[in-house]
Amino acid sequence: MSEAAVLPRGNAVAHSNEARGEAHMGQQMGGQTGRTDGRNRRAAETRRKIIAAATAMISETSTAPTVVAVAKRADVSVRSVFQHFGDVESLFVTVVDSVRGDLVVPPPTPTNRPLPNRIASVVDNLAQVFDRIVPLRVAAGQFANHPALIERGLTSKNELRQATFEVFAPEFALLSEAAREELADAIGAALSLDAWIVLRRRDGMSFERATAVWRRTLTALLAYGSVVPAAE
Repeated sequence: MSEAAVLPRGNAVAHSNEARGEAHMGQQMGGQTGRTDGRNRRAAETRRKIIAAATAMISETSTAPTVVAVAKRADVSVRSVFQHFGDVESLFVTVVDSVRGDLVVPPPTPTNRPLPNRIASVVDNLAQVFDRIVPLRVAAGQFANHPALIERGLTSKNELRQATFEVFAPEFALLSEAAREELADAIGAALSLDAWIVLRRRDGMSFERATAVWRRTLTALLAYGSVVPAAE
């Protein structure tokens, strides 16, 4: 027997109304949650489309596109772009982070492998990554002083420097501390993203020719660093 059946009629009616009210509120809350989830999904999809459009345009032109152009490519309103990113600089930083997040960087080459194999592996890995982000780096020149991009550039530089120490640990172990730092600086400068842009964009080298140049450069630097003392 239900609780409503043993209550005076007035209370039964009140209880029934209360139950219906609670059910209605639950339906309303469920509906509101559903609508919220729907809005969140649409917002996430709009954001994804904007990032994808901007990324594609940068890859094609090596320049940061305008908000109007991105909105047209993504098939969204200009207002939507501003709602999600505020300005073109914020959109560009988001694209940088998106591309970095999608990059697949192979693990460091084991130090017990022969030096020529390690050199070839390092060069090939760097070249594959750099070739993909050249358009992004060229476009970033429009925002050269943006704090977020400067921070990310320094982070990448430090990561590459640390990887150099790890992969060529046997060669660096033979050097003094000063010589190790100088050799790491030399490798960082010679095998930088800007240096790759010079070979591929300014000099018009093929991917194969540019990687061959880098293998020869890295081989020479490691050989030179092992016999020449660091500057006092």
